[in-house]
Amino acid sequence: MPAEPVDSTLCREVRARTYPVIERSGILFAYLGEGEPPYFPEFDCFVAPDSHTFAFKGLIECNWLQALEVGIDPAHASFLHRFFEDEDPSASYGKQFRAASADSDMPMTRLLREFERPRIDLERTEFGLRIFALRELREGSTHIRVTNLLFPQAFTIPLSSEMTITQWHVPVDDESCYWYAVFTSFGQPVNKSEMRNQRLELYQLPDYKPRINRSNDYGYNPAEQQSGTYSGMGFDINVHDQWAVESQGRIHDRTREYLASTDRAIVAYRRLLLRAIEQAGRGERPLMVLDQAEAQQMRGPVAVDGIGPSEAWQNYWRENDRRRRQASVWAADRPLP
Repeated sequence: MPAEPVDSTLCREVRARTYPVIERSGILFAYLGEGEPPYFPEFDCFVAPDSHTFAFKGLIECNWLQALEVGIDPAHASFLHRFFEDEDPSASYGKQFRAASADSDMPMTRLLREFERPRIDLERTEFGLRIFALRELREGSTHIRVTNLLFPQAFTIPLSSEMTITQWHVPVDDESCYWYAVFTSFGQPVNKSEMRNQRLELYQLPDYKPRINRSNDYGYNPAEQQSGTYSGMGFDINVHDQWAVESQGRIHDRTREYLASTDRAIVAYRRLLLRAIEQAGRGERPLMVLDQAEAQQMRGPVAVDGIGPSEAWQNYWRENDRRRRQASVWAADRPLP
């Protein structure tokens, strides 16, 4: 094109295609489909002020679907992320499964280690699935962890009593993907510098490739596995998850898998995905392709990690979320999800 004659009309006849792009909480979202893009739901991660969000990403060298599925499996944390010794929860900022659960002083490391078989319940929601992992601790007391599948390729989980993670898995190609995460704080503003420095210890710029990976055996240390961690792969759970999903192969052969009772969320999600594919093939509007009115009504989702009464656990997680929002400088005036 630059070398065309001055009077060439080619520039009026040929166009490069453009795509609508919007920024939300430090991430650029592009719509690559036909027609007008769907509206963004008013999820916490999109409506919180910049001071209370932090975004990061990382490369995973396998198909996006198997990378996503580890995030909606609540049972794996008791094993893959098991630490044999507890850390001081006050030093847990920005680290998952390190802080104490809400309404308790029990470190998550101890809870996952000593109560390893959760009961898993599901609810269908307007955004996908709400997932409950219930660990009965003692008579009348239960640990309740509420996580969410945001259809089609994201989840929202608790990081601590005041912070959540919303994470998307976006294909680069069939055999690799990036995860993009927004950390959202209901309490104090996010310490972006500390969060960034923590993650740059594991991921290198500019391509966000993990420093600990398949080429160096994910940092595996047999001595550590005997006395420190279940996996022997250090204390960053991102490394554990990366190994778990990449070790299945770049595209997992699902004809050879055996799903168990704790895979309920994965089974339910795959059914949603197959249904959406069929709907799209018929020209119908699948789940989470939202118009403006639908997007404005969508809130949350609620992600809670706390210890409450066994018989009233459904009331407990809602009340826990209500208290957290009422104390928040940005969420207090918003309708409850």
